[in-house]
Amino acid sequence: MYFIGYDIGSSSIKAALLDADSGRCVASAISPSREMPMQVPNKGWAEQDPERWWQEVVTATGLLRQQVQIDPSTIGGIGIAYQMHGLVCVDKHQEVLRPAIIWCDSRAVHVGNKAFNALGKEYCLVHLLNSPGNFTASKLRWVSENEPDIYGRIDKILLPGDFIAMKLTGEARTTVSGLSEGVFWDFKANAVSSKLLDYYNIDESLLPAIVPTFGQQGMLTAAAAETLQLRPGIPVTYRAGDQPNNALSLNVLRPGEAATTAGTSGVVYAVHDQHASDQQSRVNTFVHVSNSPEQPRNGVLMCLNGTGIANSWLKNMLGDIDYTAMNSEAALCAPGADGLMVFPFGNGAERILGNRHTGASIRYLDFNRHGRRHMLRAVQEGIVFGLNYGMDIMSGMGLKINKVRAGNANMFLSPLFREIFADTADAVIELYNTDGAQGAARGAAIGAGYVNMEEAFRGMERLMVIEPEPVRQAQYRDAYSKWLTELRSKL
Repeated sequence: MYFIGYDIGSSSIKAALLDADSGRCVASAISPSREMPMQVPNKGWAEQDPERWWQEVVTATGLLRQQVQIDPSTIGGIGIAYQMHGLVCVDKHQEVLRPAIIWCDSRAVHVGNKAFNALGKEYCLVHLLNSPGNFTASKLRWVSENEPDIYGRIDKILLPGDFIAMKLTGEARTTVSGLSEGVFWDFKANAVSSKLLDYYNIDESLLPAIVPTFGQQGMLTAAAAETLQLRPGIPVTYRAGDQPNNALSLNVLRPGEAATTAGTSGVVYAVHDQHASDQQSRVNTFVHVSNSPEQPRNGVLMCLNGTGIANSWLKNMLGDIDYTAMNSEAALCAPGADGLMVFPFGNGAERILGNRHTGASIRYLDFNRHGRRHMLRAVQEGIVFGLNYGMDIMSGMGLKINKVRAGNANMFLSPLFREIFADTADAVIELYNTDGAQGAARGAAIGAGYVNMEEAFRGMERLMVIEPEPVRQAQYRDAYSKWLTELRSKL
């Protein structure tokens, strides 16, 4: 039996076809070949067309079919992972009313900050485990305040994965995990937060009906099946935000385990069995995919928006170098980049900085000492230092992270990045042969009841282990300490 997984990212759509009996990925695809654009109508905004995501899902599915000939009757289910915290508004005909306001859009920061003060810090951190911040609920309130004509036509609001599931099944549905990532969920009441909805004057009917993270979420319609050249009736059996799904893909399901990614943004995501919150809401707690009434499981997430995007910006600025050469040249420079510091906060408001939009900066540049290799190293160090700053916050919540799992992808392909991460964080890194689309396919197999949680990870292999090295570790910790002092002086 085969299962399809889709990972709906902001740069591309990834698809994977998993043989659930062997646990092996038999085909994978990515579309488009170049990054999907973000529209930036105003400073701090970031939008995408949800229909473009669907077009790329169709293209990626076609690329899977080109690689393998699979009997459609052997496809047992579809799983969806997706970029978190986005807002898609659809009318009663399921037509998109405006471009999606995606995860790195900062326009609603002031809305969430105002709500945090009005609702009260104690209520927000005890019930929501977060400030309303720049999350989906605050983005919806922004629409109601600034685009009342559009708001009045909304039938349902959807997260990006909910939108793709609707295109597949014709049904607008969501999950408890999804509602928590939008900061609609009251953890203490175990229900949608009526207090938040009342404050924002949001009618609860705009929220889709809830389906389980694993299990029957709808069936592939005849129209969608024809478009994808699959069979009608294939069930959608799993959906989750990209970071809970990344944790699933790495078998990070139990308290104390942690997963990390370093794509456009960088994330460290640790599983907790408590309803914990950061007093400044710089890191955030959401319902994890392994949550159950009997065994609460939450995911504590720290996000650095400016991760791979900072490295790719530098690559584009240099123009004559690829990532392998960038890594090799950066490695010629000693840890600490001879005092050059980069603060990679140039991709919207950063939660770990209290939702400030400070912009990226380069400090202590000396034209007589510093060259290209220093800049190449300083960018990678700045990214890791930003991630480590978030991990320090998580440590203050009682989460001690000494081992993290990651897919062998994005910035973890860089030996230098892996070295800086392990030595700065004092953590062992385990790299596996998986990605978000494979994780979504494994989730679909679990949701269909074809495999259990243990069987789902057949075929997943640990490729590499990176351990901290004491001499380098001292150098990186010294460089991080200086970077941190500089950061705090500016906050």
